[in-house]
Amino acid sequence: MHLRQPLPLVGALALGLTLAACGGGSTDSDSADTASEQESASDEASDDAAMTSEGEMAGSGDFPVTVDTAAGEVTIEEQPQRIVSLSPSATEILFAIGAGDQVVAVDSFSTYPEEAPTTDLSGFEPNVEAIAGYEPDLVVISGDMNDLTASLTELDIPVVDNAAPTTIEAGWDGMAALGLATGHVDETADTIADLRQQVDDAFASFDGAEGLRVYHELDDTYFSASSNSFIGDVYSQFGAVNIADEADADGTGYPQLTEEAIIEADPQLIVITDQVSYTAEDVAERPGWSEISAVQNGNIVTVNADISSRWGPRLPELVTTLADAMSQVSVPAGG
Repeated sequence: MHLRQPLPLVGALALGLTLAACGGGSTDSDSADTASEQESASDEASDDAAMTSEGEMAGSGDFPVTVDTAAGEVTIEEQPQRIVSLSPSATEILFAIGAGDQVVAVDSFSTYPEEAPTTDLSGFEPNVEAIAGYEPDLVVISGDMNDLTASLTELDIPVVDNAAPTTIEAGWDGMAALGLATGHVDETADTIADLRQQVDDAFASFDGAEGLRVYHELDDTYFSASSNSFIGDVYSQFGAVNIADEADADGTGYPQLTEEAIIEADPQLIVITDQVSYTAEDVAERPGWSEISAVQNGNIVTVNADISSRWGPRLPELVTTLADAMSQVSVPAGG
C-alpha cells in the first residue's frame, strides 16, 4: 500500500511501501536479485522512517488524501470522524497516534487499548450491514475478506487496508499511512520516532543471539513465523537463525513445518504463545523432542500472544521480551 498526496514525503513513503510489498510477495531465498531488492526496500524504508523521526512529515491534516491499496485508489475527502477498525493491530496504532477519539467501533479481537470501543464486529467474516450501521467515514482492515472493500465502496465508505508488515521497517510505513489517512501526521511522526528509539535501544542492549537457532511456534500443527514476518524480522535483527526459513520458499511468512524438520534443525530456543492450549512442559514431552537442544536445556519460553502477533505500539515490548528469552539460553550461541 502506498499513499499519494501533494506532500514531499508521500512519494518517498509510496516507494518504501511499494518496495516493501514487492519484497514480501516475491521472496526467494535462492535469488540474489530478490535479496538485493529487499535490501533496497529496507534502505528506502529506513530513509523514510528517518525523515519521520526528524519530524519532516509536513502537511498535517491536509485533505483530500488518496490512498493506493491492493483494491485500488481510495480518496478520503475530509478528515475521518467516524472510523471503524476491523484490525487489532490497526486499532492499537490508531489510539497510539492520537486518532482514538475518531474511532467509533472496533472488532471483537481489538482488546487493546482498554478504551477501544469493542463490538462484536468481525474482521474475518465481516458483515457489511453491521459495519455500515456505525455510519463510518473510514474503515480500516487488514486483508480484504469477502470483498469487503468493494461492498463498502458501493456505499461510498472509504477503506484502508493496513496489511501486516513483513519487516519492522515496513511496519513504520504502515503506521505512517494511518497517520496520513486520519490527519495525525505530526503525532504519528512523534510516535514512530519514540518507538523506533525504544526498539533500537532494545536491540542494542543485547548482542548474544548471533547464530542462535530459534523456533517460534504458533500452534501444535507446527505453523511458525519465518524471517518474512515482522516477528521473524525481530529474530533476524538480533542475528538469530530462524529454523522456519527453509520451509518458507514462498515467502508467506508463516510456513508449516514438520516434526522431523524441527527435530533435525535442533533449535536452541523454542518460543510459544500464551494463546495455545499447551505448556512448555507439554512441548518438552513430545515424542522425540528430547533430542532438541532447547528441550535438553530448558529453553522453552512462553510470550504474550497479542504482543507477538500484532504489529503496533507494543513492538518494543516484544523486542525486549525476546531479548530476555534469548539472553537466558543456557548454551553458547552456535553451540
